[in-house]
Formats: sequence, structure tokens, C-alpha cells
Amino acid sequence: MGTLIEEDVLVEKQVTAADLYDLVVFNDDFNTFEHVTKTLVEVCGHEPLQAEQCTWLIHHKGKCTVKHGDFDQLADMRNTICGRGISAEVL
Repeated sequence: MGTLIEEDVLVEKQVTAADLYDLVVFNDDFNTFEHVTKTLVEVCGHEPLQAEQCTWLIHHKGKCTVKHGDFDQLADMRNTICGRGISAEVL
């Protein structure tokens, strides 16, 4: 009788632009600049200056893409951001 050999096979998934999503944060009349900036630092891993720039874009343009990535990662971030009272969507 033959010997059974198990092999681990590494399969690489090719990520294309179609697989990437945007996490978009929207402006509102309720949250302070400080709250939004702090949230972007804590949730999205932004540097303070980057978070502040995004907050200004949110304020002046009505929205800003704050992160690109796969859906599951961004959905978790979106849920945390929304849990802090800030409007966000994964698009």
C-alpha cells in the first residue's frame, strides 16, 4: 500500500482594482472637528495631520474617502465610525 503525503499549498489571490472599496465619511452638523479627527486616527490609523486634512475635506466638500481596501476590513471600520455617531459608508 502507498504512503499518503499531505502538502500545504499556498494560493495567492490576485487583488485587482475591482476588489478594492472606499470608506467614505460624510459631513453633518453634529460632530466636532476634534471628534472626527480623533476617530480617523484611532479607527483608520491616520496620522494626525492626515486625519485633520480629511476632516477639512469632509467639512468643505461634504464627504471624503478616508481609506481604500477590501470590503470586510472597511466594513469593520465603518461600523466603528458609525458607532461613534459619524456617518460613513463603504462604496
